[in-house]
Amino acid sequence: MGNTLSLARLALAEFLDNLHTFQTLQERIQSSPGLPLPNPSRSFWSYPPSPIATHVSQLPTHADFVVVGSGITGTSVVRRLLDSASAEEHDVRVVMLEARDACSGATGRNGGHISPPLYHDYTSLKRDHGQVVAQKMIKLRLAHLEELRSVAEQECILAESQWREVESVDVFYNSDMFEKAKKKVQTYKADLPFDAEHHEVYEAKEAIEKYRLASDTVGCISSSAGAIHPYQFVTGILAKLLSRYPDRFSLCTNTPCTSVLPPTRSSPYYTLSTPRGIITTPHIIHATNGWAATLLEKFRGKIIPFRGNMSAQRPGQSLPIPDSNPTSQRSFVFYTRPIGYDYLTQLPTGEHELMLGGGFAQDGDEGYEAMGNTDDTTYSTRIGAHLSGVLPRYFGENNWGREGVPLEGGEGEWAEGRVKALWSGILGISADLIPWVGRLPRVISGRSEPPLSSVVKSEKGEGLHVGAAPGEWIAAGYSGEGMVHAWLSGKALADMVLGREVEGKLGEWFPDIMRVTEKRWKKAKAENLLDALDD
Repeated sequence: MGNTLSLARLALAEFLDNLHTFQTLQERIQSSPGLPLPNPSRSFWSYPPSPIATHVSQLPTHADFVVVGSGITGTSVVRRLLDSASAEEHDVRVVMLEARDACSGATGRNGGHISPPLYHDYTSLKRDHGQVVAQKMIKLRLAHLEELRSVAEQECILAESQWREVESVDVFYNSDMFEKAKKKVQTYKADLPFDAEHHEVYEAKEAIEKYRLASDTVGCISSSAGAIHPYQFVTGILAKLLSRYPDRFSLCTNTPCTSVLPPTRSSPYYTLSTPRGIITTPHIIHATNGWAATLLEKFRGKIIPFRGNMSAQRPGQSLPIPDSNPTSQRSFVFYTRPIGYDYLTQLPTGEHELMLGGGFAQDGDEGYEAMGNTDDTTYSTRIGAHLSGVLPRYFGENNWGREGVPLEGGEGEWAEGRVKALWSGILGISADLIPWVGRLPRVISGRSEPPLSSVVKSEKGEGLHVGAAPGEWIAAGYSGEGMVHAWLSGKALADMVLGREVEGKLGEWFPDIMRVTEKRWKKAKAENLLDALDD
C-alpha cells in the first residue's frame, strides 16, 4: 500500500508539474513579445560591426512605405520597392525602422545555412496541401540558393557575403530515424526527379569513412545546399541602397516603433510612434518575425518567439580544412532524437570557425523554456554546455584531434579555448509551420486601413496610384528556416504592396498557402505544433 501511495504521489506531482509548465507556456506565448532588448548577446557574425550598423537617417514626418525591421526580410522588401519604383520612374519615399542596430535580430544571429528542408517535410506538405502545392514550396526553398548568389553578385558583395555552395549532410545515430528518413527520400526522389540526383544515401560504414564521423553513426543523407555570412550580406545591401537612393531611402536604427494608430478624420494615414518622433504612412510592412505580435496583438499564439542558441568554435586540429574545391565545403545536421537537431557549417576564411547551433531538447522541459522567450541578451547555459562539448562526440575523438589554438596576431577579442563565442537569437515559429506573407485583414491587424486617396500619386499620370490599396502587410514566421524563405517572401510581398503581382509572376512561383487569410489565421493553433513537429 505504501509503495502504491508513493507512486500515486509521484504521478500527481508529475501531472501538476506538467500542468504548471503548460500553463506557464500558454501565458508566455499569449503575451506581447515586447521590444527587442538592449545589449543583446554578442553574435560572432556582427563583429566587426558594419559601417551602417548604427546609421540614423533623419526621420521624415511622412513616407510612402514604412518597413519595420532591418533583417533579411525587410532588406528584401526595401530593395524590391526602391528598384521597382525607380525603374518605373516613381519618386517614392521608403523608411526602415529598426529597434536596435542594423541586422541585430535573427538574421545576424543565425547559423548561416542556405540549407532547405526538402525530403524532410515534403511528405507532410503533400499530405496536407497536395502534390502541386508541396512541390511549389520545395521549389521556392531551392530557389534561394541561386537567388542569394545572384543578388550578392548584382550588389557586388559576393566576396564579403561569403556565399558558397556546400554539400549538406544529415547524420543519424538512431536506426529507426534513419529508416524513416530513407523512406521520405524515396518518395521525394520519385515525385521530384529534377532534384533527385542531388540526394544520396550512405549506410553506416561508408558514411563514417566518407565524412570522418563517430563510429556509432548509422547513416547519412547528403544533398546540395549553401552557406553565407548573413550579417555581411544584409548590411552590405543596406549600405548599397543608402548610396543608390540617398533621397528616397531612410534607415533609422535604434528607432523602435512603439505603437501604431489607425487613420482618423484629421489624418488619413497610419501614425507610427518612435522615440525620435512620429511618422505617417499609407503602408506598413511588418518584417519583425519573432517580435511581430508586439504591434500585431492578434498574432500572439500564431507567430511564437523562440530563443535559439549559436556558437563559433575552433576546429580540432585533425579535422580537414575546407579549400577552394567545392567538394570540401560541407555543412552538417546531426539528428540524435525525434525532436530537435544540431546544425553546423564552417567558415571559408580566418580560423575556419565551426558555426554550431541547436540543442533545443537540452533546454529543460523538452525545450519549452525557449518557447515565448525573447531574451537574447543571454543564452541557455544548458544548451551552451551541450554545444561547447558535443563536436568531438559527433566526429569522433580521433578525427577531432588536439584542440585548435588561436592564430598568432588574431583578433584577441574572443575566448581563446575551443569555443570563441556563444550567443542567442529570437526565431519566429509559425503555429502551422508555414510562413505568413501578404496583406493583413482588418480582423487580424485590428486597425482600419487608410483610404485609397492617401496613396502617393504617380508622376506619369494624373490620378494614377503607385501601389496597391493602403494597408498593413507582413512576411514572418519562418520557423527557423528564414534563409530559405525570407528573401523571396520579401520580394513577393513588395510586389503585392506595389500591386505588381502579375508583373512579378507570383502565380507561377509563390505558394498561396503562405498568404495571410482570416480562415488560416483562425485555424492555426499553437497546441497543434507538437503534432506537426512529430512528422
